[in-house]
Amino acid sequence: MIACLGRIVQGTDADSIPEDDVSTISQSLDLQGTTIESGGITGVADKDFGGIYSVKPLALIKPSGTEDIARVVKAASRTSNLTVAARGNGHSINGQAMADGGLVIDMRSTEENHFKLLTIDGSPYLDVSGGALWEDVLKRCVSMFRLAPRSWTDYLSLTVGGTLSNAGVSGQAFRYGPQTSNVTELEVVTGKGEITVCSETQNSELFFGALGGLGQFGIITRARVKLQPAPDMVRWIRLVYSEFEEFTRDAEFLVTRGEGESFDYVEGFVFSNSDDPINGWPSVLLDPDHEFNPAHIPQTAGSVLYCLEVALHYRHSDHTSTVDSAVSGLLERLQFVRRLKFQVNVSYVEFLLRVKRVEEYARANGIWDSPHPWLNIFVSKSSIVDFDRTVFRKMLKDGVGGPMLVYPLLRSKWDDRTSVVLPEGEIFYIVALLRFVPKGPPVEKWVAQNHEIVKWCNEEGLDFKLYLPHYQSKEDWKRHFGNQWSRFVERKSSFDPMAILAPGQKICKRTNINL
Repeated sequence: MIACLGRIVQGTDADSIPEDDVSTISQSLDLQGTTIESGGITGVADKDFGGIYSVKPLALIKPSGTEDIARVVKAASRTSNLTVAARGNGHSINGQAMADGGLVIDMRSTEENHFKLLTIDGSPYLDVSGGALWEDVLKRCVSMFRLAPRSWTDYLSLTVGGTLSNAGVSGQAFRYGPQTSNVTELEVVTGKGEITVCSETQNSELFFGALGGLGQFGIITRARVKLQPAPDMVRWIRLVYSEFEEFTRDAEFLVTRGEGESFDYVEGFVFSNSDDPINGWPSVLLDPDHEFNPAHIPQTAGSVLYCLEVALHYRHSDHTSTVDSAVSGLLERLQFVRRLKFQVNVSYVEFLLRVKRVEEYARANGIWDSPHPWLNIFVSKSSIVDFDRTVFRKMLKDGVGGPMLVYPLLRSKWDDRTSVVLPEGEIFYIVALLRFVPKGPPVEKWVAQNHEIVKWCNEEGLDFKLYLPHYQSKEDWKRHFGNQWSRFVERKSSFDPMAILAPGQKICKRTNINL
């Protein structure tokens, strides 16, 4: 085993490393963490939440910290074909955090390495590990400091580094931008095995490259996150619409108003005009005591309906009448179906952990571990009506067995220097088709339908970009990045010239520097 590691360090071809010697990699590299060889990996690193792909890594590394991660990447760089994938909480959907025959780094083992409150120029920040879960960040920040990050994802059992490597989007993004717009400093291990601290003014090309960079330029091991005072309570409201044009007009009205003139959270979703408990009217209800009376649906309604989901933050000290007045003042401007409004008051933490209850229900019913052929798309305002007319109202009129999110975002809240690519125009929509397929047709049918939707978008010339993108060919990736492809190539050449990192994205092949 020691000889095995010696060969890695000296640069011997990785193909000559006996697989049964892999368990000694950590010892040979003087890692403080542990290594699990492929024979001992059972469903941890060989599959992900999507449940569509399964590949076997050579080993799973549980690092103790950043230095261990750097040693692993350097070891891979001294071989001809070893790759390295950082795995957060395994919530990828298309094998993005896998490494076929390579090394998978379990970032969760580093979750406690950083957690420090800072005050810079009078504003609060949190230094937190890239392997920490956002739900733990939320609970600790609120309980310890009465503070919280400004921008979230809907599901918080994701790692800090994982969401920052994509974007991190939820109903607060219209005001504060995605999570990538709410960090000021990163510590990153590059594909060269170098530990680099970066920010807007220090090593800025790596900073902006890593944000939304799909793990292609470095592994985020620490992030400095902006904080703000945490509210106590949330008025959580769902409003039903029968017409897409009214739904989008109201959603855009809310997200384009200034702070204090709108809700603190704005999202939306599409649901089937039926009594289906998963895809239809019951999916709108916020409380078991609520009742959805279909008699209130306008007779002009079509195959699907729309729900605008909004929330207003407030404190225990705020009088109920003050909250009621603020909510009423906003709702009277909107064109929802007046008899189809549902609302509850919940704590701020409970609201942000709302998807956790969905997870608990799904686990209890045995469907959480079923395949999840999800599709996430950014669609420009100019194309969203066409998308609704064909995709929502026809292709998906019976639902997808899970939420079909659709709500507007503002391009001006995103930083064009990051690696995220967006449609044109100031207003664009995120569409998230969050399928659960516990039974019925095989998963391949739903994957094929996703491909059909993307194909239709391309053929009709819609202005769109995949979010959490996954392609099989370099040509597709070049089309995805568009005029930002050359920037991607330059960053890849600078920070991961041997294409060691994030092989599951299938953007480039190991040692293929000539992209």
